[in-house]
Amino acid sequence: METKLTFKIFSKTQELPENWDDLAKETIFLSIAYLKILENASPVNITCGYIGIFHDEKLVGIALSQFFNLNKLESFGERDKCTKTFARNFIFRNFCSHVLLIGNNMFTGQNAFAFNPNYSDVSIVATLKLATEQLQVELKKQGFKVHIVSFKDFDASEIKAFKVPDFKNYYQFCIQPNMVFTISENWKSEQDYVDALSKKYRDQYKRARKKASSLEKCKMTLADIIEHEDVIFDLYIHVARNAPFNTFFLPKNHFRIFKEHLKENFLFYGYFEKEKLVGFNTLIKNGTAMDTYFLGYDDVLQKDKMLYLNMLYDMIAYSIKKGYKDIIFARTALEIKSSVGAKPIKMYGFAVHNNKILNRCMSTFFDFLEPKVIWNERNPFK
Repeated sequence: METKLTFKIFSKTQELPENWDDLAKETIFLSIAYLKILENASPVNITCGYIGIFHDEKLVGIALSQFFNLNKLESFGERDKCTKTFARNFIFRNFCSHVLLIGNNMFTGQNAFAFNPNYSDVSIVATLKLATEQLQVELKKQGFKVHIVSFKDFDASEIKAFKVPDFKNYYQFCIQPNMVFTISENWKSEQDYVDALSKKYRDQYKRARKKASSLEKCKMTLADIIEHEDVIFDLYIHVARNAPFNTFFLPKNHFRIFKEHLKENFLFYGYFEKEKLVGFNTLIKNGTAMDTYFLGYDDVLQKDKMLYLNMLYDMIAYSIKKGYKDIIFARTALEIKSSVGAKPIKMYGFAVHNNKILNRCMSTFFDFLEPKVIWNERNPFK
């Protein structure tokens, strides 16, 4: 007999069950400490919900929902200006502007839910589907009609829970891959990594390091982040607005709040030239994996100093030194991440449009709306 599960939706972290974090051990992105960041410093167009799944009164699963109101965005990204982009933006605003997601659109990977292993992922996902129906009712009371409901990101081994009748109307889509860098057990230092590179990519490493020799890299404290908050935001927003597509923009206080709540699990590195902050990157300790987060830089200096490539090398060096197994480089800049040794992992999602006619055309819809990226995979190792 199938176990009967129930759910409860929480709108505030202070309402969460005391044992919530017992189920968040596999990913920091479902921990109360992280959810407090979303509560206090989410993008203006995102509203989060926290879902508890229960067997009788026992908490057996936890999940994150995000409601995106894309009409609150002034821009989806300013790099590409063409007829297709304008058409895509028109469609988003009129037919896809209200999106309910089970998952976290600010990270790549399965950060949607976690559960007690004594319960099946099929039953957990089925209960979450019921939760999305309740969330839509609550959002409608607030004046928002949800256009699309989606579950993401999952790798090929994680999608079997959706191959059930409950999701027969959902369209399975494949989005840009997650770039994952696996650290060899034989590497104990940055030099071990460099020695493993082929000559071409060792030369690239040496050239990049030489270009950035005038820069000073600094691990920034909470006080440092607060002091440089305006510059940090300017560097971030410059990169974000020049991306081909965005569904949110971080608020100015986001990194400050991140550091306040995650403390030493959140690393913020600034790059200075003549005492001026010209770039930054961020890392999040997540079990045996290191997750990369947002960054920012001065575009002219980035090209001159090969700053982005140097940031990737610095992330690799730190993660090797500290004994991490993987670096989650996520999406974007696929080719340059590939050039340092990251490998693409296919990621999948499931989506349903509340307009039945549009839902039958979801494959065409996604092909049009999802920005295509043509890139060549590199293999930098011997």
